Amino acid sequence: MRAKLLIASIALTLLSTECDRPTRTEVQRAANLTGGGDARSGQAEIRKYGCNTCHQISGIAGARGLIGPPLDGIAQRYYIAGELPNTPGNLMLWIQHPRQVEAHTAMPDMGVTEQDSRDIAAYLYTLR
Repeated sequence: MRAKLLIASIALTLLSTECDRPTRTEVQRAANLTGGGDARSGQAEIRKYGCNTCHQISGIAGARGLIGPPLDGIAQRYYIAGELPNTPGNLMLWIQHPRQVEAHTAMPDMGVTEQDSRDIAAYLYTLR
């Protein structure tokens, strides 16, 4: 019985991960918005910089953090960090230098490069 439950759990996890994968159209739109960001690379960079430890992020294994806000639907939000209009440039600025935007934020500066911020932003803009 336990084996059947484990197999069912694994199957559901794989199916839900597959549903979270951005479509080709979403990936292309995100690349256009961010000036060439690669959403697929952004997924790996999210893990590389540890964003998944503080945020809930669809499509990222283990991204169940409760410190920062969930990042699903970020493309539909009007503001980033409660004060920046949600534009690709502002999102990339926030990802790279959060304390330049909000000095007292809990989000640390992780040394994210310009290209990595572009890729991460591209991935985030594919989230529904």
